[in-house]
Amino acid sequence: MHSELFWISGKFLLGIIQSLPAIMGGVIFLIRDPRSAFRLGLATAFFELGLSVILYEKFINLPSDEGTFYFNDRLSLWGALAYHTGVDGFTVLFIFLSAFLSLMVLIYGAEVRRFSPLPLFIAVALWSEALLMSQFATIDLLWFGLSATLQVPLMGFLLSYWATSGSQEGAAVTRYYQFMGIGILLLGGAILMLGWIHADATHGTWRFDLIALSQISFSSWQQSIIFYLLFYGLAIRVPLFPLHGWLPDVAEHGTVASAMLLLLGVKSGIYGMLRYLFPLTPDAVWQWHGYVVAFSLIAIFYAATLALSQRNIRRLLAYAVVSHTGVLVIGLFSLSSQGFQSGALLAVNFGLAISALLLMVGSVYVRTRSLLLNRLGGLAKQMPLVAAAFLVATLAIIGMPLTPGFDAVHLMLEAALERFGAAVPIAAAVGNITAAACLLLAFQRAFLGALGDPHLSAEGGIEKTIAIIMIVVQLAAGFYSRPLFNLVEKPAARLADIYHSAPVK
Repeated sequence: MHSELFWISGKFLLGIIQSLPAIMGGVIFLIRDPRSAFRLGLATAFFELGLSVILYEKFINLPSDEGTFYFNDRLSLWGALAYHTGVDGFTVLFIFLSAFLSLMVLIYGAEVRRFSPLPLFIAVALWSEALLMSQFATIDLLWFGLSATLQVPLMGFLLSYWATSGSQEGAAVTRYYQFMGIGILLLGGAILMLGWIHADATHGTWRFDLIALSQISFSSWQQSIIFYLLFYGLAIRVPLFPLHGWLPDVAEHGTVASAMLLLLGVKSGIYGMLRYLFPLTPDAVWQWHGYVVAFSLIAIFYAATLALSQRNIRRLLAYAVVSHTGVLVIGLFSLSSQGFQSGALLAVNFGLAISALLLMVGSVYVRTRSLLLNRLGGLAKQMPLVAAAFLVATLAIIGMPLTPGFDAVHLMLEAALERFGAAVPIAAAVGNITAAACLLLAFQRAFLGALGDPHLSAEGGIEKTIAIIMIVVQLAAGFYSRPLFNLVEKPAARLADIYHSAPVK
C-alpha cells in the first residue's frame, strides 16, 4: 500500500480525523434505538482507525528532511485563536493509539445492559475521541489546552453516570475534578504567560503555536515558571507521583474500563511534555531534571509497595500505573534521543497494556460483580482468553521479549545508564519488576487460584473478541516494532539536539 493510492490530501485527512467523531457523536446522540446507535458508532470508530492507518501511510512516504511538521494548516478564526495543525511521528503514533483504544471502548460497551442509554455513552465516547485527536493534531498550545479542558467534564460524566460504586463514586469524581481543575489552572497559566511573552517580544502579537513560540527567547526565570506550570499541569493528567491522588479512588469507584481507557491508555500528558515542555523550556528542564528523576524513582517503589497491599484489583492497577509511569518519565528526562524514543514507545506500550488489563478486569466484573481478590479464583477455567490477555499485558509491562515493552524498556535503561550512571537504571529495573510482581500476584489469585464459583458462565462473544484483539495487537507490536521506531526516531532526534550541549549551570 502506498500513499499515492490515496487521493485525499494530508491536510484534509487530518481535518476529517479531528471532526468526524465530533459530528457523528452529535448524530448518534439524537438516535433512540440502541442497536442502530451502536452500529453507527462502531462504523465511525472503524472508519476513524482506517483514516489513522492512511495518515501513517502518507506520513512514512513523505520526502525526508522536508521540515519538522508536515500537513501544516492554519485556520484563521479571531486574532490569537487561529487553529494551527501539523504532524510529525509523535502525532501519528498517538493518533493511531487513540483511534484504536476508542474503538475498543465502543466494543466494550456493546452490551446494551452495561451502558444504558447506549446512544449517550457512544456519543460521549466519540466526543472524547475528537478532543484527543485535536490535542494531538494541533501544534497550538492554546487549542491543546482548550481541548484538554473540554475533555475533563466528558470524562467526569463517564466516570459518574456509569459508575459501579453507587454510594462512593460522588466523592471519587469530586476528587477527580479537584485535581484536574488544578491541572487546568496550571496549564492555563503557562499558556497565558507564553502568549504574553510572545506579545512582549513582538510588540503586541499574541501567538500560541509552537513554531512561533520556538522563535523567541525566554529568560531563565521565565523558563522556570513556565516549566513549573506546564510540568505540573500535565503531570496531574499522566498521573505522576505525588500528583496521583485522584486515581486510586476513581479507579475503584468509577467506571471499570471505559473512561479509564481514555484517561490512562492515551497518555495525552506525556504527549504534551514531548510536544511543548521539552522544546520550549530546555534550560529549566536541565535545571530540574535530576529532581524529576528522583521523584520518579520514589514513585516506582512507593506505588509498587502500595499495590502489594491492595485487596481490590482496580486499586492495584491504579498504583501499578503510577509505578510504571515513573519508569517512563526516567526515560524522558534522560534527555537523549534514546530517552525520548523510549518515553514515546513506553507511553504506547503502557497504554496498550493497561487498557488490556482494564478491559479484562471489566469482563471479570461483568461476570462476578466483584473485583475483590479474596472473592475471585480459578477464573481461567471459564475465561481462558481473558486470562491469557491479562497475562500478556502483564508481561508487556515487565518488558518481556516479543512484547512492545521489550525494546522500549531497554532503550530507557540505556539512556538512563548513559545520563545518570548505573544506580538509576538498576533501581528502575528492580522497581519495574516489583510493580509487575503485583500484577502477576493478582493474576495468580484471580485466574489460577481455587475456583470461586463453579456455576460461573463462560466468557461471551464480546469478551472473547476484545481479548483476542488485545493479545494479537500486543504480540504484533512486539514481533514487528520497527514501524513504531521509524515514527519516533526523527522527532526524538530533533528534541535531543536541543539537549546535545552541556547543561546550563
